[in-house]
Amino acid sequence: MASELIYRGHDAAHTPTSGGAGYTPKPEKRLLWFSRPLRYLIREQRLAFLLVGMALATLFFALAPSSSPSYYSSATAAELALRSAMELARFGEHHRHRAAFEAATSRGFVGGKVPLGIKRKGLRIVVTGGAGFVGSHLVDRLIARGDSVIVVDNFFTGRKENVMHHFGNPNFELIRHDVVEPLLLEVDQIYHLACPASPVHYKFNPVKTIISFSSSSLISSCCGLHKTNVVGTLNMLGLAKRVGARFLLTSTSEVYGDPLQHPQVETYWGNVNPIGVRSCYDEGKRTAETLTMDYHRGAQVEVRIARIFNTYGPRMCIDDGRVVSNFVAQALRKEPLTVYGDGKQTRSFQYVSDLVEGLMRLMEGEHVGPFNLGNPGEFTMLELANVVQETIDPNAKIEFRPNTEDDPHKRKPDITRAKELLGWEPKIPLRQGLPLMVSDFRKRIFGDHFDVNPSTTTTSTATGTGFS
Repeated sequence: MASELIYRGHDAAHTPTSGGAGYTPKPEKRLLWFSRPLRYLIREQRLAFLLVGMALATLFFALAPSSSPSYYSSATAAELALRSAMELARFGEHHRHRAAFEAATSRGFVGGKVPLGIKRKGLRIVVTGGAGFVGSHLVDRLIARGDSVIVVDNFFTGRKENVMHHFGNPNFELIRHDVVEPLLLEVDQIYHLACPASPVHYKFNPVKTIISFSSSSLISSCCGLHKTNVVGTLNMLGLAKRVGARFLLTSTSEVYGDPLQHPQVETYWGNVNPIGVRSCYDEGKRTAETLTMDYHRGAQVEVRIARIFNTYGPRMCIDDGRVVSNFVAQALRKEPLTVYGDGKQTRSFQYVSDLVEGLMRLMEGEHVGPFNLGNPGEFTMLELANVVQETIDPNAKIEFRPNTEDDPHKRKPDITRAKELLGWEPKIPLRQGLPLMVSDFRKRIFGDHFDVNPSTTTTSTATGTGFS
């Protein structure tokens, strides 16, 4: 049987003992509330150890300042005051910059103009087609401004010599890449200039100029330019969307085709032959503008659109078929200047530095565009030939040939919008800029020897087609 313990204290208190008298238990002692902690401290000398620890801590803190190697102990009162003033100034400057940045962001200045009073921080910028004629001049300006520039070029029309003077600069990178293939970069701004702009190049390779979403077999069997305009623009817009960069598309006056309105304003929709020999370039650029605006409206990408009119200057391709380069190269080589048709077609010519200034103002501004960027000074082809004769060789002959297909009769920009919203207009007239281009062409054609016998020079391989 299991044992069991039962408390019977109540019954035991009333049970008589053998002696006959009742049992009374001893009353419990009541202790004061502080007696138990006090006994804990006294027991095992705990109080002594506590007092010794407090004394050591007091001694340490009392002696620490006098034995510390800190520079404040050896500094004079004036030095301490100067240090305090400098720290306070830096603190105040940081908060002023922060407040100015937040105010600018709240007004919408995310990637554009820098508020006054803040030193401009260099941007990381990619320039597609940056080794080309216009692109290389743009790169020069961006590098001079203090930006870090990445040039992306496949050297179809660009030349490494155009950017070689930046080799060794830590703010410059050169990537040999075709924009029809995706590219991953971290940048703040994208200048998209990659596309052959001369008739010789885009007529030689029309599909690469425009092709958009055809099958890979068609793309591989047909080289062309439409591919650059559409697929290349799509890739760069996708990059801008991913990294939050501002995107600038360099479109062209060719979107106006053979215009029925003169001069051309940005609201004019144009008169373009969609199946002509020039349509690969015209329609390719029109499609690129459409894609740019679709990304702006649908994906909130910050975009800018520039419509560039005829531009000339150093680093142009010598035999690219554009009228200014044709005339200059032919006059230097003592060849007849080839004029197509009756020579009464008109064009407007801007110097490359004026164009670069307009592109940079557009990128840094707050207006999407499109903006016409060109010189409103208008010349017939015969007038241009006369200016080239005056500049290079008054005895140069003019040779007339049949006109080319779909050649626009008139081309002149209305730049009112650029003047009002960008504060931009061209500064360099044709007669001032043309000698600078002639000097560059002379060096590249003849080297450093300007007294070359014309009979020993090679004949021009330019087709002379087109006046763009």
